[in-house]
Amino acid sequence: MLQAGSYQTLTVSRISDHGLYLADEEGAEVLLPNRHVSLADKPGDAKEVFLYHDSEDRLVATTEHPLAVVGETAYLKVVDKTIHGAFLEWGLQGKDLFVPNRNQNTPMQAGKSYVVFLYRDNVTGRTVASARLNGFISNESLNLNPRQQVSILIATETPLGYRAVIDNRHWGMLYRNQLFRPVAIGEKTTAYVRKITPDHRVDLSLQQEGFDEVRHSAERLLEIIRHAGGNIPLGDDSSPEMIAAAIRMSKKVFKRSLGYLLKRGEVETDGTSTRLTNKK
Repeated sequence: MLQAGSYQTLTVSRISDHGLYLADEEGAEVLLPNRHVSLADKPGDAKEVFLYHDSEDRLVATTEHPLAVVGETAYLKVVDKTIHGAFLEWGLQGKDLFVPNRNQNTPMQAGKSYVVFLYRDNVTGRTVASARLNGFISNESLNLNPRQQVSILIATETPLGYRAVIDNRHWGMLYRNQLFRPVAIGEKTTAYVRKITPDHRVDLSLQQEGFDEVRHSAERLLEIIRHAGGNIPLGDDSSPEMIAAAIRMSKKVFKRSLGYLLKRGEVETDGTSTRLTNKK
């Protein structure tokens, strides 16, 4: 079944003056315009394409890659507005993504970027976006585990920290007092599930926890010291701000990593600086 807003692998069924007609397993066809066609393309070839509706409401195919597809959250810039809604830069030539007025928390402004969720309209079949994320992101039924690595998109800032969308499905929280580096709305990054509460709240961390995290961070710290010529001006007495600015690591993780390296005899410290031992 041909559906807008997603990638599909289709078969070249015939060639026309306007491009290639691609067909799905049911025989439904869609046009891939000439600008996306190669001279090597021939009937029977399989092609992965993205489907969307053009300005005349026709379903068409493209070999371009949009900034987001149906079922994903994204941070997109408003490039135009009408009385009916806003249009977001989508990464497709000549095609922007529509956000109806009803899908906006506050009136969107041209030139600004917003976190939105892409979905397929049940009536028109068109791909549209919504800034009302709670209609699509939920923690009612979680499919997560503590210490699991996840992909997140920073969605909003609160007094406690930053609310993030986890794997395009769930809400999570990055607490301000546990951040070791600046983060920004719209940033996509890797995080780890710290805790899941009985009421389905998910606490996140930008760092792994436990022995694996210590070992990984210790190896990273060792490489930093080596690249600095064998000595860095950081130790147990250094402030969290100094540590975060210099090596983008929290003081808690730095101290654990330093302790690990000290036990292995690979570094020595006087509290204000850390250097490699003769062993290394």
